[in-house]
Amino acid sequence: MHTDNRYWYFKNSLTPEQCKRIIHTGLEEIEKLKQDGEDTTATTFGDTQKQANEDKRPLNDKSLEEFGKDSNLSSIEVEKKTYIRDSEVSWLRHQWIYDLILPFLHEANKNSGWKYDLGNSEPFQFTVYKPGGFYGWHIDGDSCHNSAYKRFVPGISPEKSNGQPEKLYTTNLDNIGKVRKLSMTINLNDPEDYEGGDLKFDFGPHTPGNRYHKCVEIRPQGSIIVFPSYTYHQVTPITRGVRYSLVLWTLGKPFR
Repeated sequence: MHTDNRYWYFKNSLTPEQCKRIIHTGLEEIEKLKQDGEDTTATTFGDTQKQANEDKRPLNDKSLEEFGKDSNLSSIEVEKKTYIRDSEVSWLRHQWIYDLILPFLHEANKNSGWKYDLGNSEPFQFTVYKPGGFYGWHIDGDSCHNSAYKRFVPGISPEKSNGQPEKLYTTNLDNIGKVRKLSMTINLNDPEDYEGGDLKFDFGPHTPGNRYHKCVEIRPQGSIIVFPSYTYHQVTPITRGVRYSLVLWTLGKPFR
């Protein structure tokens, strides 16, 4: 799908005080989870995160093809020998955060010209990227009918070894029949606090101009970016310090 605006951003839109409050809330939730014996490492649908693949190598900011050329491996071999995600997360459902953030999402949806038919949003994902942390190339959702959430029925629907729903299955009745349409990322800390950790887009090999785009526009603290969830993107490895971000996915009926 082609759109005139591939993303929409708001620079320095949250105050440092608002960012610090979100960071404090996110870290507090992580600590609560740890005290309850919960795992706070970020996962992927295919269990391609670091903690499930400690004996493998990080894919970092390379594509499967690029990594394969450097290591003389096929794309299939690369997938078997690497992991694509290394970070820590907690989930925030605080109404004051929705009240603060959602107006930016709806403004972006309108001003960009997308005007997608949107419904509910998922919980916010607060993410901590420490040195070496990254998230390789991925999309947040395919946005077609085949990608719509299905109801998870324990003991009947596909589930992981820990009892959690497999990809595209959900216990949230509001999500059933919907797909991720818009993704939002918020940079929460001062850019002087860390190096690396850039949001980067891949717009495809036939894109006029540069195929890859590093989003320096949202490097300043409190900056927000919104983009269609089918867009390939990544977070490049952190080389110094710690990066805190807040991510939101907003759902709607599949494109027709």
